Amino acid sequence: MSLLEAGGAVFAEFGFDRATAKEIALRAGTNAAAVNYHFGGIEALYEDVLAEAHHRLMSYDVLARMITADIDPKEKLRRFIGLLVRVVRTANEDSWPAKVIVRELIAPTPHIDKLRRQEIEPKKALLFGVIAEIIGVAPDHPLVAQAALSTMAPCFMLLVAEKRVSEIIPALGRNTTKDEELADRLVRFTLGGLAALSASEQAARSPDREN
Repeated sequence: MSLLEAGGAVFAEFGFDRATAKEIALRAGTNAAAVNYHFGGIEALYEDVLAEAHHRLMSYDVLARMITADIDPKEKLRRFIGLLVRVVRTANEDSWPAKVIVRELIAPTPHIDKLRRQEIEPKKALLFGVIAEIIGVAPDHPLVAQAALSTMAPCFMLLVAEKRVSEIIPALGRNTTKDEELADRLVRFTLGGLAALSASEQAARSPDREN
């Protein structure tokens, strides 16, 4: 097992605060000094693990091909949400990538620079571009970030606590609602909200309003 894989497993099990280079090296079949030698310390290894976990859950290349396709922006958003729902609901509970990301969401650490720079920002730019196109504003308009939060929030909730949410709301369980059904409903809800934002933004720009 590589140090990265071992680190992912240990961070997923214990969290960053309780993980040790000794335990990671033990699982990788090497000595504790290897973490410092190859990564410069456990903090740098954790940064690499976070970035790799995010990449495995949702690859930028896959997302880019989907969102840069020459199709209607609403269809791009539909594909994005469909992919996100599948990723969230099929993430293996015994695999470390999802667990590591969930731990970071619940108990944030200061070691997310590489994750933000290498994985989150490029993917965020793709999503913001699609949402901006649907609303009819520039990607840096405040409405876009607010709409993106509303778009992502349901899937974040499922990623963090799908099992508990399904117990409380059985209709959201995998045995009750298929991925395609859940994605379709989230898409319709999101597009409805974006349409309302677009209409209000156009009304605000209307010459009649200025008069």
